[in-house]
Amino acid sequence: MTEIIDRQEIVPAGFNGDRFDQVAAQLFPEYSRSRLQTWIKSGELTVNGEVQRTRDKVYEDDKLALHAELQSEVRWEAEKIELDIVYEDDHVMVINKPAGLVVHPGAGNPDGTLLNALLNHFPDIATVPRAGIVHRLDRDTTGLMIAAKTLEAHTSLVAQLQAREVHREYDAVVFGTMTGGGTVDEPMGRHPRQRTKMAVSQIGGKEAITHYRVTRRFLNHTHIRCFLETGRTHQIRVHMAHIKYPLIGDPLYAGRPRLPKGASEVLITQLRGFGRQALHARRLELEHPISGDTMSWEVPLPEDMKALLAVLSTEDVR
Repeated sequence: MTEIIDRQEIVPAGFNGDRFDQVAAQLFPEYSRSRLQTWIKSGELTVNGEVQRTRDKVYEDDKLALHAELQSEVRWEAEKIELDIVYEDDHVMVINKPAGLVVHPGAGNPDGTLLNALLNHFPDIATVPRAGIVHRLDRDTTGLMIAAKTLEAHTSLVAQLQAREVHREYDAVVFGTMTGGGTVDEPMGRHPRQRTKMAVSQIGGKEAITHYRVTRRFLNHTHIRCFLETGRTHQIRVHMAHIKYPLIGDPLYAGRPRLPKGASEVLITQLRGFGRQALHARRLELEHPISGDTMSWEVPLPEDMKALLAVLSTEDVR
């Protein structure tokens, strides 16, 4: 499947003197950087009608013109994987993702992902960058995700995410008893030694802001609600661990289960047996990319988190 792209963008003052490929990534955010660099080298993406190198500088009021054929960016196979579709129209699809479902193929997960399921459900999504996926949830985080079914919808959703206009709300259950809500404003980057982990990083880290409030305190644990201002990888998990309230069941950031003194066998069994981070994307609100209407969706807690909270409400109270 092929789509002809014919677009023009004017370089704003804020990018005066920056590299061509870096400015292109900002002005055409719906395309990957590698694809934009390919178009620059092939002459399909030009500056003031002239072919330039990726490292050449561009200046305010320069005209970037893109005329290219958009081929399917994916090489993955469609797979018949059941989806819990909360909402769907001609432009977007909202999914309630279960635990254990990887969002995008990668090392160790070449198939069996949400992307493969999307291709099966709507084959035309193959022409949309990343098969319509504009944000992610960790494999074992449950809850709401939105995917774009058209290029126009993808462009809008990416812009809303970058402008922090998409509201995402999460439920989490953490070790420790919080006294109240707050905000964690700590930059994040890749862990310097363990490359599968993220970490708070004051040097070279990217801005990361998580707001949280207490939903219910237990004797040794807390049910909280988190609101993302930014969307870094593992953000809630890293931020909560950083302030010494790691998520129950988190295999990367919580370590071994913290068993309270005098805990009942029922509580110990629940804490030891909770096999994933206790994190659920419960609510999503954004502007519909075509109609402009404000839309929101909400899904209840999954059964494993309901069971966890039920045990805490009887076995971890004064």
